[in-house]
Amino acid sequence: MLNKAVNSKPSINRLVIIGLGLIGSSLAVAARELGLAETVVGISRRSSTLELALDRGIIDQACDSLKAIANDLDAGDMVVIGVPTLTVPSILKECHELLSDCVTITDVASVKGSVVNAATNIYGRMPGQFVPGHPIAGSERSGVTAADSKLFEHHKVILTPTETTESKHLEAVANLWVGVGAKVASMPVQEHDEILAATSHLPHFLAYSLVDTLASMEDKREIFRYAAGGFRDFTRIAASDPVMWRDIALANRASILSTLDHVMDNFTALRGAIDSGDEQYLMDVFTRARDARIHFGKLLENKSLQGPMTEKTINYHISPGGHARGVVRVPGDKSMSHRSIMLGSLATGMTEVTGFLEGEDSLATLKAFRDMGVVIEGPDEGRVVIHGVGLYGLKAPTKPLYMGNSGTSIRLLSGLLAGQSFDCELTGDVSLSGRPMGRVATPLALMGAKIETAEGGTPPLKIKGGQKLLPIHYEMPIASAQVKSCVLLAGLYVEGETSVSEPAPTRDHTERMLNGFGYEVDVDNGIATLSGGGELKATRIDVPADISSAAFFMVAAAITPNSDITLLHVGVNPTRIGVINILRQMGAKISLSNKREIGGEPVADIRIEYAALKGIAIPEDQVPLAIDEFPILFIAAACAGGVTTLTGAEELRVKESDRIQSMADGLNALGIDAQPTADGIRIVGGQLGSGRIVSHHDHRIAMAFSIAGLRAAGDIIVEDCNNVATSFPHFIAAAESVGLNINVEIVE
Repeated sequence: MLNKAVNSKPSINRLVIIGLGLIGSSLAVAARELGLAETVVGISRRSSTLELALDRGIIDQACDSLKAIANDLDAGDMVVIGVPTLTVPSILKECHELLSDCVTITDVASVKGSVVNAATNIYGRMPGQFVPGHPIAGSERSGVTAADSKLFEHHKVILTPTETTESKHLEAVANLWVGVGAKVASMPVQEHDEILAATSHLPHFLAYSLVDTLASMEDKREIFRYAAGGFRDFTRIAASDPVMWRDIALANRASILSTLDHVMDNFTALRGAIDSGDEQYLMDVFTRARDARIHFGKLLENKSLQGPMTEKTINYHISPGGHARGVVRVPGDKSMSHRSIMLGSLATGMTEVTGFLEGEDSLATLKAFRDMGVVIEGPDEGRVVIHGVGLYGLKAPTKPLYMGNSGTSIRLLSGLLAGQSFDCELTGDVSLSGRPMGRVATPLALMGAKIETAEGGTPPLKIKGGQKLLPIHYEMPIASAQVKSCVLLAGLYVEGETSVSEPAPTRDHTERMLNGFGYEVDVDNGIATLSGGGELKATRIDVPADISSAAFFMVAAAITPNSDITLLHVGVNPTRIGVINILRQMGAKISLSNKREIGGEPVADIRIEYAALKGIAIPEDQVPLAIDEFPILFIAAACAGGVTTLTGAEELRVKESDRIQSMADGLNALGIDAQPTADGIRIVGGQLGSGRIVSHHDHRIAMAFSIAGLRAAGDIIVEDCNNVATSFPHFIAAAESVGLNINVEIVE
């Protein structure tokens, strides 16, 4: 039995379910037990089915047709179409003829395109009362006897509303599914059918085909008798309802055929490799598949790389007080993690990476190269093994490469992909889709690349392959390591020299790592130069802890009395230590020990002890060296005595959010006088209060205001912290370990 009613008053008057198969009968019994409807009505052509449903308490009322109850239905009532996919149009025709437009209609068919087309043809438009839906739940059992009131608990239900769907009907359907324990997501009709063709429909057809093939063999009894668990698990779905899957095959024909063709091509190649004894091909396929399956497992467990279907919002609730003491090793450097995957994939030989950041941004880069045919093992506790394919060994991806929230991924990849023989498209999440890409498209166009952006110069980026790239000297109008790296990486595919000059020093991980892979980059007086046509040679990379992540704990200790934190194995590249320099100028007590060099990158342990901070005018020459750390530096300024001013930082306007405005709004909400300017901000130190902070999908904004709780007078709630996982997947655990009072709130 499910829990009792989720509402004090049922949200649906009459819930009419047409078709009492597994889905229909399970929805009926769940809704009845939970009190989601005043009356649950079952409709079936078979009297025996209706009698059984009544006897088992699955429904309250039985009807043999919609016509028998149509006149009684009005606003507040809902009809659920639970018949086989090819039968849905006939039911929709009855709905059109019999039901008022105030009655909510939905369905549970596994294919949405054919259903939406049928509704549009029958009604002459897509009716506003109709909400197409698909519960991702079921079993090989079918019929009313398989009814399970818990069938939908913790399972997804995908709704595919159209532009004409009315919000009141959409809300009613969503509430019904949430009420029976499902997780509701929304996506476009075509996207649903393409995804389900690959993830649900194709596996069923493969299982049917395999069992049918083996069953026709002469020794079938022996085959099935000695079948292992894997065979039994995979072929279990071949016991599903044949009628339902016949209908799905025909209704989603185009998407299924496209996916089948791709699989058959791969089967043909696999057969050829087995026949010829191609060990390397087999190893590549099996390794890619294994690691992809591990990745998918993490995705399903919401451990990494949350995609566009994430249903839950994460808020942080920080209570005032606490301290900042202890020893911490923050995750690996994100900039280096990105570059290790990129260059390792383009090298010849096997590159081993340790300390790799298993955050969503870095994993987006890793997945992109897997999608281009690179065999990558891991990550496993920060260890990644990359089987490089050489500069010209990448393969055309079968779909757009999704970069999530990562500006580094999309900008650096645009340079690499400009030199490839194939076309490619790069996309991202809501935040990334609003970030400017003209800054990389412009120099690449000067090199002869053909790149299209969306209106306004934002993603998606469409890159035309097969272009001959030309050598250029590019003088960057703004200091940007991403732009510099993009041009240099494109230069790998140029005949001749490519050089970039920067107006101010920026992080030089790309230059250092290229040299580490045996590819010479000359750096002289702010100009980086390389010659195309060389070769990257595999190497070992130890990624140090990320100073951008360490900065949050540096500031935590610097602003909180009686605090003392040591951060281990932190990268202290001279182009990244602006945060240390600025905090020291503000009076922070910071010391570096155990200094060493690992793989060409300087590393040290950093100790920070509390000391009263003072406001300063931040030197403009430090801005490029601390560009990612300013959100947390603004928290330090808010806790400092006097005024802190920042100029020359217009780049902050076009990060994951407008970080100048986002931080100013948040600080003002907490009672701090923070006045944004075109290229910076003026902050008057004072007492942080309490309030709600909007993160604007920006991980650094979320973490910065979490640290502010150490000096706040009251509770701080930071909204929408999901993107913290892009750069610091275990931030909460690390924060709690040093004494922050922080809790995670899940908003459904």
